[in-house]
Amino acid sequence: MYVVIVYDVNVSRVNKVKKFLRQYLNWVQNSVFEGEITKAEFERIKDGLLNIIDENEDSIIIYKLKSKPSREIYGIEKNPIDDII
Repeated sequence: MYVVIVYDVNVSRVNKVKKFLRQYLNWVQNSVFEGEITKAEFERIKDGLLNIIDENEDSIIIYKLKSKPSREIYGIEKNPIDDII
């Protein structure tokens, strides 16, 4: 499955979330990751994020897609995915 994850977490947890997500997904821009993952990886990501965040203070949204969506980028692309081998 292809996922897009966006998050808004307390500054004290931002680096933990970012470091954790980089193990599985491509960083797109501030607080946004995306990539193709397995169902097992999805469960690990979900469990890992729930262990990092404070559910009373932080917000994470996960969009699950069946395939990689087409993208249109306006302005500067912060981390081009096409560069990844």
